[in-house]
Amino acid sequence: MNDQGGTRAPYAGIARYLEAAGEAALEKKRLDAEVLFRRIGITFAVYGEGGDPERLIPFDIIPRVLGRGEWDRLARGLEQRVRALNAFLADVYGPGEIIKAGKIPGPLVLENELYCKHMRGFVPARGVYTHIAGIDLVRTSADDFYVLEDNCRTPSGVSYMLENREAMLRLFPDLCATHRLLPVSDYPEELLETLKSIAPANCAGDPTVVVLTPGPYNSAYYEHSFLADEMGVELVEGPDLFVEDDIVFMKTTAGPQRVDVIYRRIDDDYLDPEVFLPDSTLGVAGLMRAYRAGNVSLTNAPGAGIADDKAIYPYVPEMVRFYLHEEPLLANVPTYLCEREDERAYVLDHLHELVVKLTHGSGGYGMLVGPHSTAEQRADFAARIRARPNDYIAQPTLALSTVPTLVDGGIGPRHVDLRPFVLTGREVRIVPGGLTRVALREGSLVVNSSQGGGTKDTWVVEDEPDPSQSQSQSQSRGGF
Repeated sequence: MNDQGGTRAPYAGIARYLEAAGEAALEKKRLDAEVLFRRIGITFAVYGEGGDPERLIPFDIIPRVLGRGEWDRLARGLEQRVRALNAFLADVYGPGEIIKAGKIPGPLVLENELYCKHMRGFVPARGVYTHIAGIDLVRTSADDFYVLEDNCRTPSGVSYMLENREAMLRLFPDLCATHRLLPVSDYPEELLETLKSIAPANCAGDPTVVVLTPGPYNSAYYEHSFLADEMGVELVEGPDLFVEDDIVFMKTTAGPQRVDVIYRRIDDDYLDPEVFLPDSTLGVAGLMRAYRAGNVSLTNAPGAGIADDKAIYPYVPEMVRFYLHEEPLLANVPTYLCEREDERAYVLDHLHELVVKLTHGSGGYGMLVGPHSTAEQRADFAARIRARPNDYIAQPTLALSTVPTLVDGGIGPRHVDLRPFVLTGREVRIVPGGLTRVALREGSLVVNSSQGGGTKDTWVVEDEPDPSQSQSQSQSRGGF
C-alpha cells in the first residue's frame, strides 16, 4: 500500500476509507461478509480433519489493488509464459525438439510420473493442451514480480475470485463506485467461449459442453457447480456419461445427448479405467478412445501436468527463449534441484533459510519453510531429501510484499500471492486481476486455503479513485 514516498496512487481511495472508518465499522463489515458467504454457501473442503470437512474460506474485506499499468505488464508476461508452456507440451508429446537440443534433460520429462505416454503423437484441437492455467505470482518490490509456480492441470480458485468481487460490490457499493474497477464478472462467458472454441472438428452446430466433477466430496466441488451454473452447462459425474462407437454421450431424460467438450475437474489417473486406474469409478470407460478419435475435447488435456511439475519449473524461462525466441517477461524464483549433487549439498547446508517443496506437491502440503521451522523438522526433511532427492526442490525465502489486512486488534500487514487465470483456445483471454490469497498468520508465507490462508478481492484500477463520484452512481450498485 505504501512506498517510500507515501501511499501508492492505486491505493489512495482505500487509504482514505481506512483512515475514516473506525475499527467497529470494519468489524461490522467483516461479520456482514461472513453472513453473506454462509448464505451463498461458499465453502472449501479440507481433508484429514475430523467432523465436517467443509469450511468458509476466510475473506478479508480490504482489497488488494493493482494499477492498470502494473496489470498490463503482468498480462503480457502471463500470455507469453502460457504460450511457451503450451509449446512445450506440444513438443514433448511430439518431436521432442527441446530435449534433442539439450535444453532440458530427457529423463526429467520422459521418465516423470506426470508424463502421460497415452498422449504421445496426439494433437488436441487447436494444438492447445492447457486451456485454463493459473499462474501463481509473488511481488517483492514496486516493480518486481516472480512466478512462484505454474498450474496447468486443474487450477482452482476462480469462483472465489468472482464471489469476492460480488461481495465487495454488496458490502462497499460507495467505495467500489469511486474506483474505475476493471470487471471480472465476464469470466464465465470467456470460459465458455474458450471451451466452445476447442470443440472437435466434426462437431455439428453449437457444441455441448459439460463440467465433469468427482462429486460433492471433492474440495473444490463448490467451484465445479458454480462454474457449470454460471456457464449454463450441465454438471456431470462419471456415471452420467458413457462412450459408444468412440463418441461420448450424456444420459438425459430425453435420451442420450452427444457431448463435445468436457471441462474435467478429475485428475488424470481417474479419467478412464480402460487406460489409467482400472478401479476408478469417477471417470468414464472409453473416454480416451473417444478423445484420441477426435470426437470429444478435454480441458485440460491429460498429461498437461508435466508442464507444472516443480522439477520442470526452472526450465520455463528457457522454454520462452527456445519456442518464442523472446526474453521472459516474468522471472522465476531461483530454484535448487535436489537431484543435482552440488545443489542438494547446498540445500542440506542451508535448510534453515530455504523453502523446500515436493516436486509433485500442491496445496502447501509436504513443504518446509526453513526460517520458521524447528531443528526436528529440518532433520526430518534432510532425511527425506537424502532418501528421495528427485522428489524435492528448494527456493530462497523472498521478501514478499504485504498488504493491509483486517486482523485481531485492527489492521496489520500480511503476505499475499496472486493467481491470475489465463484462458487459451482460439485466442488468449485474461480477466484483469485474479485470486489474491493471504497468509492470515502473522509472518507466515503460506497462503494456501488448505493451510488456513484466506482470500481478498483483487482490484485493477484505471487510475486514482475519484471521490467526487455521485451518490446516485454508488447506489446503483446495490447494498448488502
